[in-house]
Amino acid sequence: MEPVLQRFFKTSGRLARSFSSYPARSIKHLPPRPKLDDADITGTYLKGSGPGGQKINKTNSAVQLIHKPTGIVVKSQATRSRSQNQKIARELLAAKVEEQEKGEDSREAIKAAIKRKRKASSMKKKRRKYRALEEEKNNQQQEPDGPVDMDIRDDFRQEHPETDRQPESNLEKSESAKQGF
Repeated sequence: MEPVLQRFFKTSGRLARSFSSYPARSIKHLPPRPKLDDADITGTYLKGSGPGGQKINKTNSAVQLIHKPTGIVVKSQATRSRSQNQKIARELLAAKVEEQEKGEDSREAIKAAIKRKRKASSMKKKRRKYRALEEEKNNQQQEPDGPVDMDIRDDFRQEHPETDRQPESNLEKSESAKQGF
């Protein structure tokens, strides 16, 4: 087992380091991000639309990219910045082109499969927990509600019928004494 260097940020913003002796999680390697040739991409800047007020409608900050070989069109207006929208649009375009070319083996498809698997595992865990709680609840309902002493007395009376007589209450004893019994 090899020590693993862990890094985390403290509240002051400094980077702290610590070594731990447990093995790192096995990371499933995803295929590399696809790279597109600049000659295959045509880009234009458009005026934005939708919520955001007049500013988004006046400026040409939205980016539309067209991949010439496949004809895929992508538009991004996530931010006010042209450069950020350009970057986002390129990532979207690369993902769509890869998905069209590779299908099930694309990076996005693998990510989606991993996410589905995690969700299914989580749901399975929830169902197991729910069943265990239901079983515990059913077991508690089957247990007697009264004190256990009463059950022991009943068992004793069945084994020894000569002591089957019910004890008299103090009131009954005093009345029988007055009557002379």
